[in-house]
Amino acid sequence: MTLAERLRTALRQGHEREVGLIPSDTRDPRIDGDILLSPAAVLVAITDRPEPGLILTQRSAGLRQHAGQVAFPGGRVDDDDPDEIAGALREAQEEIGLPPGLVDIIGTSDRYHTFTGFDIVPVLGVIPPDLPLSPREAEVAELFELPLSFALNPANRIRKSIDYQGVERHYYEIFWEGRRIWGITAAILANLSRRLGHDQPAA
Repeated sequence: MTLAERLRTALRQGHEREVGLIPSDTRDPRIDGDILLSPAAVLVAITDRPEPGLILTQRSAGLRQHAGQVAFPGGRVDDDDPDEIAGALREAQEEIGLPPGLVDIIGTSDRYHTFTGFDIVPVLGVIPPDLPLSPREAEVAELFELPLSFALNPANRIRKSIDYQGVERHYYEIFWEGRRIWGITAAILANLSRRLGHDQPAA
């Protein structure tokens, strides 16, 4: 069975069972009423190796939001995009030069809503290893490949909290070779780990 087939099976089985996901971060107790969210998508690009990897980016320091943070390739879904998958593929091509035709789409994982106003759909795809990817300097400072097994292992996640504008917010951190992966990216990885059956939430 190929990596893509294994992932499709695991994702399908994961969506058939109830798992405890990390709640989205949109509900600020100081805000009443609904929050209008902008559609967004990220590409969870997994390299087809004997030990699969995960492509992540270090965002440029000059960006207005989440500057300098580790993130998946992705962004806002445009009106011209047919769906979230198309949006994730377009953004990955723009940000890191990943040709859409080289991505074997596995499916989508669980949406994550952010308090910064985005409804993010993670799109899983398998790509050939060692592609000559090229980060777009305006958005991406650099890119790197993280071992997928490390990213999905619950033992590598640290749960922390911070007081942000008078509200206590909980988040995860993952440290790998001097890089700090946290916030939205770590939450999406934690939810994906649970959906794929790598760990079960604490009772």
